[in-house]
Amino acid sequence: MIDHFTLTVRDIKASVAFYTAALKPLGYAVKMDFGDFVGFGDERKPYFWLKSGAGVTPTQPMHIAFAAKNRALVDAFHDAALRAGGMDDGKPGLREQYHPNYYGAFVLDLDGHPIEAVCHQSPDAAKTAAPKAAAAKKPAAKKAAAKKPAAAAKKKAKAKARR
Repeated sequence: MIDHFTLTVRDIKASVAFYTAALKPLGYAVKMDFGDFVGFGDERKPYFWLKSGAGVTPTQPMHIAFAAKNRALVDAFHDAALRAGGMDDGKPGLREQYHPNYYGAFVLDLDGHPIEAVCHQSPDAAKTAAPKAAAAKKPAAKKAAAKKPAAAAKKKAKAKARR
């Protein structure tokens, strides 16, 4: 639904350093940097932009939740954000008032914006997803293996025909 969004910050350099550290465990990094306008994202593109407010305090805090692939990454986000200067606003844990598998961690950034990392997967979702992914790869591997002997046989037949 949302392609990208921008957050105005007082100190662009300090905020870029904070978000670089806090978002690293989630796989997000700086993708574009225009000095006073910096975009964070994944391998595809920037989704989250920071804009310099040139010392101006943002008008009101903006809550932003970043997706995490698993609960361990939520924990890593929280630790990294605190080490980078954020303030704890809710330790990692289940928030079952939202739904049974809502696992989030909350931190206030350098401008007081409440940011969050959240995982919606059950703890065993990663365990069940891995065998499915491996099973999906097997048919492709079998096809490739089947093609190798057939290709070798064709080469031998061509070589015999040339003799």
